[in-house]
Order: sequence, then C-alpha cells, then structure tokens
Amino acid sequence: MSNETRVPVQHQRRTRSEIAQIAAQYSESGLSRSEFCRRHSLSLNTLNRHLKRMSASKAMPGDGLVAVELIGSKLHSSDCGVALVLSRGRRIEVSAGFDALTLQRLVAALENI
Repeated sequence: MSNETRVPVQHQRRTRSEIAQIAAQYSESGLSRSEFCRRHSLSLNTLNRHLKRMSASKAMPGDGLVAVELIGSKLHSSDCGVALVLSRGRRIEVSAGFDALTLQRLVAALENI
C-alpha cells in the first residue's frame, strides 16, 4: 500500500468565449451531448446553456433590428392598431385603443416563448 494521498485536480476556469467555441463544435461532432461533455470536460448544463444562447442569437441575428414595412395611409389616425408579422407566418395584432396592461401582457407572453 502507498501512503500517498490524491490531490483533486483543479481545472482552470474557461472563459465564456472558450465555452462558446467548444459548444459550437458540438453539432459537428456527431456525439451525444453527454459523450461530448465527457470528452471536453464540460458539464452538460454548461453545454445546454450555451447551445440555447447560440440558438437564440441565430433567431435574432445582429442586434435584433429588422426592416419594417408600413402599410396603409392611417399612420397618424387614432383608430389605427398595431400588427406585427413574424417569421413563419405568425402574426400579432393589437387593436386601436388598447391599454398599457394589454401591451404588458403581450410583451410578457412573447418573453416566455
């Protein structure tokens, strides 16, 4: 028997950009998430978090601004509502005269998607 005690190996903490680079390699690896994490000494939760961030950034590239097309001539009319047409044919409409609470509910619902 040996009197040696094992000292746990401490890994140097990776930066966010280093983890993002590793996470970007996952889809090309052909490995399961758990196997990929094992090979790269990365926790499954960390990989999942960064994959989610990557997915969100692809959904809204750049700073999230998009071109807007205004339709109709009632731009400054008080009876004009708001219609937002999203990708994949999704559409959000708020009629004229909606209140702040309605807008808050709409924004909250969108944030949960």
